Amino acid sequence: MTEIRVAVVDVYPVRTTASGLELLVLRRAAGGRCPGSWETVHGHIESGEQPTEAALRELREETGLAPMKLYNLSRVESFYLHRRDEIALIPVFVALIDPDVEPTLGTEHDVLAWLSFPDATARLAWPRERRALEDIAVLFGGGDAGPLEDVLRIC
Repeated sequence: MTEIRVAVVDVYPVRTTASGLELLVLRRAAGGRCPGSWETVHGHIESGEQPTEAALRELREETGLAPMKLYNLSRVESFYLHRRDEIALIPVFVALIDPDVEPTLGTEHDVLAWLSFPDATARLAWPRERRALEDIAVLFGGGDAGPLEDVLRIC
């Protein structure tokens, strides 16, 4: 029987610049899954870990960053993991990053870039990531969640 579980998190590191919002994108390194593809931060939720904890850990592991603010994007994606016959539910987070702090790469990626949303949309491999950028642009275009701040902000 196919299992459904909250198994993975997506995290969108975003910073505000004079020209608008930028997204940090990462290129998968050779030797791992999907080599050469561009993506945002994501990873599996470890045993006993809450999705928010996994989001902060994955952000730190893959970029060396800690967010100024972390938000729930108010969307959950899904992905069928056919090798495990499991439907993974994916809570989505936005991490607002200090524009003066530079990321560092973890071992899974070999290149990083801060891109405008149109440039990121053209580069991202996963359609779900391109769809999430639309919500981020609407909700965070002013630099925070505006009137939804009290509901979406985690820390």
